[in-house]
Parts: sequence; structure tokens; C-alpha cells
Amino acid sequence: MDSQALQQCAHRVALELPFTDHCWPFGPEAEVFKVNGKIFMMTFSARGRPMVLVKADPQKSLLNQQIYKSIEPGYHMNKKHWMSIYAGDDITPALVEDLVLDSWDLVVNGLSQKAQKRLRPER
Repeated sequence: MDSQALQQCAHRVALELPFTDHCWPFGPEAEVFKVNGKIFMMTFSARGRPMVLVKADPQKSLLNQQIYKSIEPGYHMNKKHWMSIYAGDDITPALVEDLVLDSWDLVVNGLSQKAQKRLRPER
């Protein structure tokens, strides 16, 4: 998957999730995706490398970094709780979708029960 396809896929998935806010609080070069005011994904370029940055369970993050050479600790974020996804042959749309969904779920799971019920009325 190339850089453009990676970011487009991540944007599509994030924007399909309920209650997602898409904003640019850090300037036009960094796209930020939030749920209930909390960031679950960002896309931008660093050192000329476009990336998707997602929140991740620390153990899953380490496992993904071992399996996929295009996944690294989160750039400029807490390396334990964030991971960067770069373009690469080992990155597929299905993987990107899973990682973005996991990130959204992780953020929502950290919210109050009341907020979780509002964001996930079917559960």
C-alpha cells in the first residue's frame, strides 16, 4: 500500500465511525480525528514520510511492530500507547481498518459509562 492509499483508507474508515470529529488543531499539515474530544488518529508527514498515527493497546502495539516492518512506535507520541503506520507492502486496507477501529474503541472504552452508551447505543 502506498502513502496516499494508506492515508485515504485511514480517513475513510475514521470518518465512517460514529461521532468522529475531523479537525486541524495543529495546522493544515496534520489531520486529527477525535471522538468525544479525544484524539484516536492523526495523519501527517514527518521527515518526508507520510504516516497514520493511531492509539493502541501496548501489547498489541508491540506485537504489530514485530509482525509488520511498516509499523513503528508512535512518532512524537507516547511510544507505549501509540503506533505509526507507514506505507509498505505489508500494510493492507483490512489491517488499516482494524487498527483504526481498535484505536476508536480504545478511546471510547476509556470514557465514562454514560459517554460510552451515547457513542455506542447498540451495545
